Order: sequence, then structure tokens, then C-alpha cells
Amino acid sequence: MHYYTALAEEIRANAAHLLAEDVGPGDMTAQLIPDSQWAKANVITREPAVLCGVAWVDEIFRRLDSRVILHWQAADGNRLEADQTFLTLEGPARSLLTGERAALNVLQTLSATATATRRYVDLLAGTDTRLLDTRKTLPNMRLAQKYAVTCGGGHNHRIGLWDAFLIKENHIAACGGIGAAVKEARKLASDLPLEVEVETFAELDAALEAGADTIMLDNFSLEELREAVKRTAGRATLEASGNVDATTLRAIADTGVNCISSGALTKDIKAIDLSMRITETYSES
Repeated sequence: MHYYTALAEEIRANAAHLLAEDVGPGDMTAQLIPDSQWAKANVITREPAVLCGVAWVDEIFRRLDSRVILHWQAADGNRLEADQTFLTLEGPARSLLTGERAALNVLQTLSATATATRRYVDLLAGTDTRLLDTRKTLPNMRLAQKYAVTCGGGHNHRIGLWDAFLIKENHIAACGGIGAAVKEARKLASDLPLEVEVETFAELDAALEAGADTIMLDNFSLEELREAVKRTAGRATLEASGNVDATTLRAIADTGVNCISSGALTKDIKAIDLSMRITETYSES
């Protein structure tokens, strides 16, 4: 399935799930508000962030009440300053309040991923090293978080288990070695990208001899990474993985590896502090 088609389907599915788990059979508290009461509301961020999740919020309110009008003052990938208003909504007050939490939940999560990614990407400025995500995503949010990574300036690793080979320690053991695993992968689907994870220089040499497209250097020290770059001499793409955080990222990039992958971009995020406030109420004319 084409990536953007799959993403559009995931947006619809995410929105439906968010509304189902929060609204259920109906918003009891919103029924205290007269049906004729309309309102305007602003959504602001309490902290600097990179915005992500516009399409999800649009879909939530489209499903909830088509009378709600959304005015975005920023787009996915834009940097936001603390206390900045980036969205104004107008429509039935009941609907604004019913959709508030579902909308903010997805915005705060995806913006957190985009913000964490941008922070790492900024640390890599001036290098040729690309930042990659992993499959360590929140349940049922795979494509959403992968999209958020791109909004932050990062790049997607494989989306799932079907679009690339990643031959790891247990695969190697079960196949009887790196060479055997790579040979079988080429027979099975020669057009798919093929990556081998290695933990030693002996395994690196074996992966190079087998013709791996990409080699993941798992928990190599900085000195070992530099040696791996020298040994590889451009024969394969090198990806560093393990012990990656804001304090180590630049030093890893300076060893000359082509890519750095980090699960923290999607699994260790802290939600962005967002708030919606009604600014005006009026009766529907």
C-alpha cells in the first residue's frame, strides 16, 4: 500500500478511535450547554514546540460536527513559541468541548515526537549524518509517529516488518550465520533493502562480505565506530544504534557514520503542554 494512502487511512482510524474512547455514547457534561450556544476558542502551546497533527484534528471535528470551523495559524513542521496561539475554532460550544481532549491528546503526542526529532536534528547541523526513527512507536500510532518524525526533520527507518530486511542477532543464530541469512534474503526478495545488525568487527566483516546494503553498528564505542567507518570504506551504509541521546549524538555523527537511529524519538517523549480556552460565546442566529 502506498505510504500516503496508508497514512490517510490511519488518520481516519485514529480519529475514530480517539472519539470512541473519549465520547463513547455521548458527552454528558456538554449537554449542560444549550444547543443554540456557539463559541470561539483558541488553542495555545505553553512551551516551545514543533507542530504536528493538523490533519488528525481536522478529521476529529469533521466526524464530530461539520459546523465547526478551524483556522490554523501554523502548519505541521512549524516551530511554535511558548504562549503562541496556533489554532482558533468556531462552532457549537458543545462540539468544541466534546472534541477538545481528543484533539489535544493527538496534537500533544505528535508534536512531542516532532519536537524531540527537531532537537536532535538541530544537534546534527553541519554534518552529513541522517537521523532515523525505529519501530519503537506507541501502540496503534505507527504511521502517525513516523509522519511526526519527518515533520521534525528526521527520516523513517522501515515502517514495519514487510518493507525491508533487518537481520538481527536472533535471525543470524536461527539462520546459521550472517552469510546464510543474507543469501536467503536475496533469494526471497532481492529488491528489498537489506540491513544486518552487528556487534563485533568479525560480524561487520561478515556482513560486508555478504553484501549487506546497510550495517547497523550496535552499541559500538566512538573509537569502534571510527574504525568501522575506516574498514567499510563506503562499501555499505553504516547506521549507529545504542546509547544515543542529546549528549552523545554529535560525537557519534562526527565518527563519520551515515545514519543514527533512536527509539527515544517515539517512545520516550513528553507530551507538549497545550491548552484550549473559549474566548467568546454567542447564540446561533
